[in-house]
Amino acid sequence: MEKADIGLIGLAVMGQNLALNINDHGFKLSVFNRTTSKVDDFINGSARGTNIIGTHSIEEFVNTLESPRRILLMVKAGEVVDHFIDLLLPHLSTGDIIMDGGNSLYTDTTRRVRTLEEEGIIYLGTGISGGEEGARNGPSIMPGGNKKGWHHVKNILQTITAKVDGEPCCAWIGEEGAGHYVKMVHNGIEYGDMQLICEAYQFLREGLSLSVDEIADIFSQWNEGELNSYLIEITSHILRVKDSDGEPLVDKILDTAGQKGTGKWTAINSLELGIPLTLIGEAVFARFLSALKSERVKASKVLSGPDIKFDYSAEDKEKYISAVKDALYASKIISYTQGYMLMREAANEYQWNLNYGGIALMWRGGCIIRSRFLDSIKHAYSQNPELESLLLDDFFQQAIESTQMGWRKTISRAVESGIPVPGFAAALTFYDGYRMASVPANLLQAQRDYFGAHTFERVDQPRGQFYHHEWNTED
Repeated sequence: MEKADIGLIGLAVMGQNLALNINDHGFKLSVFNRTTSKVDDFINGSARGTNIIGTHSIEEFVNTLESPRRILLMVKAGEVVDHFIDLLLPHLSTGDIIMDGGNSLYTDTTRRVRTLEEEGIIYLGTGISGGEEGARNGPSIMPGGNKKGWHHVKNILQTITAKVDGEPCCAWIGEEGAGHYVKMVHNGIEYGDMQLICEAYQFLREGLSLSVDEIADIFSQWNEGELNSYLIEITSHILRVKDSDGEPLVDKILDTAGQKGTGKWTAINSLELGIPLTLIGEAVFARFLSALKSERVKASKVLSGPDIKFDYSAEDKEKYISAVKDALYASKIISYTQGYMLMREAANEYQWNLNYGGIALMWRGGCIIRSRFLDSIKHAYSQNPELESLLLDDFFQQAIESTQMGWRKTISRAVESGIPVPGFAAALTFYDGYRMASVPANLLQAQRDYFGAHTFERVDQPRGQFYHHEWNTED
């Protein structure tokens, strides 16, 4: 029997769709699943008529693969990945390759890369974004790990990935956990984008009292311009869907948001590295707050605030809509600014050589945050690979300059009306802090020195010299 080019373990929806994608591109594929009945269901179902090989044991699965064996794990992150590595190891040979396509924590990937290299096995942490649709038709793929394996899998991954202007949305990210790290930051930015869209929706719906259909039209219009993106597009689609009674389906969905942890990991890492990832942090906290449904219902009956709905003239309507658009666009710029600041610091901390413009290219197609906006990020880093912040690029400076009054107007009106806009507000607060040459941290340092003798530097002395003052003594 002709051996397979690649093997895939894990036949949940993502795994199945990725398997069909690999098959469609002419690669011979072998599959295995812990619940072996799923293998039979897949082979006799959506994979019927393909060249996909179904197997019923790890040994059989490994024996169907061409050497060096290339194995893609599409299983739940965490202990399950380690479990399958342990099952595979007795059957593998030196130089065989394991790729983890799940949402693994980058530190786990670094550990596995190092441990498996000692066993002679090449391990790749391969972030895959795009959901079910992306897996089937072309995802964004972010490979990292042991670079010895890259030339063995490059053709397969770049063939099955999404393409934009003929370029594959897949390129080598970096050593050890870099691939999964960049995927983690992608997901954090995704959290931010989704939160900002929801804040825009609530302002339009509850502040301006627009109908769901009107808002769907607004999002469709926004998708034609600088806000063009997958998330804006699907939001307009979602808002047009009606339930069986003819009412918007979105109104029937319980307002408690779930998460898989990658946004939280991004926020935690920003604290570890000292990067002010304020917008993504607020997006994570907003999901936590949404989960307190029963408490929020109780609080709504006893806590007072202004009337969310506010009066406005017909002439003001378009001005408010335009202002919300500005707030959404400006805040989106801040979200990516913070995400790229985090990746830059991580590259310094973990000794990775990240290609920031290349990452933007990978995110232009296939993934959840794909948008027209990413071309501008690519251009910014092409002009200046050492760019410290997107806010220091001419394009983004001009974009903020043209939108910030609408951004401020939206937030001030929201605050006056009691509409929560944690993402918009966190983004603007970061921007205002970032553009200030002096912030009140001098007073904070004085407080620290007062109660803890933590010392401080002086503006009239060279940096690196530290002083302590006896604050509690009288002259």
